[in-house]
Amino acid sequence: METKDIILELRTKNGMSQDELAEKVFVTRQAVSCWENGVSHS
Repeated sequence: METKDIILELRTKNGMSQDELAEKVFVTRQAVSCWENGVSHS
């Protein structure tokens, strides 16, 4: 299982939106979306 899949699974199991997760880890919702889609910015 890839990291992106783990993030999505844990977030949805906990009933959290991307916005809620982003707020908890001090990033933007767009960052969470990129993580879940496997997009990396170097």
